[in-house]
Amino acid sequence: MINRIVVVGSGLMGRGIAYIGIVGGFSVTVVDIQEFALQNAKKEIERTIEKGLSLGKISSDQAAQALRNISYESDLALAAGVADLIIEAVPEVTSIKKQVFEAMEQSAPAHCYFASNTSTMSPTEIASFANRPGKTIAMHFFNPVHKMPLVEIVRGLETSDETVQTIQEVAVKMGKETVVINEFPGFVTSRISALVGNEAFYMLQEGLGTPEAIDKAIKLGLNYPMGPFELVDLVGLDTRLNNLNYLHAKLGEKYRPAPLLEQYVKAGRLGRKSGKGVYDYTIEEEWAKK
Repeated sequence: MINRIVVVGSGLMGRGIAYIGIVGGFSVTVVDIQEFALQNAKKEIERTIEKGLSLGKISSDQAAQALRNISYESDLALAAGVADLIIEAVPEVTSIKKQVFEAMEQSAPAHCYFASNTSTMSPTEIASFANRPGKTIAMHFFNPVHKMPLVEIVRGLETSDETVQTIQEVAVKMGKETVVINEFPGFVTSRISALVGNEAFYMLQEGLGTPEAIDKAIKLGLNYPMGPFELVDLVGLDTRLNNLNYLHAKLGEKYRPAPLLEQYVKAGRLGRKSGKGVYDYTIEEEWAKK
């Protein structure tokens, strides 16, 4: 039975996962080696709780319980030692995930399950970084975590049926719908999203239209809730580029990143988190400060 969850990584995805965990009734510890990142996560989680309460999404009792259920820790070994489930939510870089999973293996109890919030990478490969492949799986959450209804559950080569069932139950308790799929690079959603987003950059590069025009065409013509440029600015251009590089290496030329996307990342235009991506958010930020 899962009671204590550790979320490794306090960025956008990590704090979102932590939020739905505590609202779902789990005891959650957010782990990050950077103290300022933990403090930022704490502020954002508390702000999300306050907003949920004001909008009637959660009750005052749920809000109070959620605040009691959350804690923050910079020492992974200390947090992992009492975990029933550890969800890794660090960047999509193999060396970083390897380091985290090796550390998790050293400290986590034998009954603990391991999950990666990867959007493209192999859960079988990730499981090889530790010594419990039967208890290792991918839980692909979507941004923003508290609003998006799906968790894509991806089983690795040796993931047990019991692990799949347990992780499904966790996701449902977090208020999510699930799909269970077998491992293949990019899964279902990331392969489609990467193709659409990359093609949009090729269109922009070719002068086919403005970002606004391309986004509007996709939203109104194909009934997408967000345009590809709005989405990539939300997700992060560096994250999208990492995903495309991985898919290009695994699945071939159709996933080769558009040169314009690479240029934007080199220029530091990473999306909302940096203030500028395809769109410029600095004016929006200035208005927010007034």
